[in-house]
Amino acid sequence: MAQRVTYRRRHSYNTRSNKNRLVKTPGNRLVYHKVAKIVGATRCGDCGDKLPGIPTVRPTALARLSKRQKHVTRAYGGSRCAHCVRNRIVRSFLIEEQKIVKKVLKQQQIEAK
Repeated sequence: MAQRVTYRRRHSYNTRSNKNRLVKTPGNRLVYHKVAKIVGATRCGDCGDKLPGIPTVRPTALARLSKRQKHVTRAYGGSRCAHCVRNRIVRSFLIEEQKIVKKVLKQQQIEAK
C-alpha cells in the first residue's frame, strides 16, 4: 500500500502556485517538495522573440539582480532585441533623409520659378 502524503505548507489546494514533487528521504519516507513555477523568458516588445543575455528568473529574483544582469549594454537593452533596434535606427535615418530630399526638391522648385 502506498504511503499517504500531505502538503507541508498552509496552502491546501492543487493550484498552479502550489505544485509539489514526491521525494523519498534517506529515512525511507515520502515527502512533498515545493516546485517553483516555470519561468517565461523576457521577450522583445516589438517582435516577441526571446532576449538573449537576460536570465529567465521569477520577478522577485529579477528584482534582486543587479542592473548589469538585467539588461544588455545597448540602446533599448533589456527591452528590444538587436534586430528591432537596428530596424528602428535605419527607419529613423531613412525618414530624416526623406525629409532632407523633400526640402531640397522644394528649394529647387522655388528656384526654377
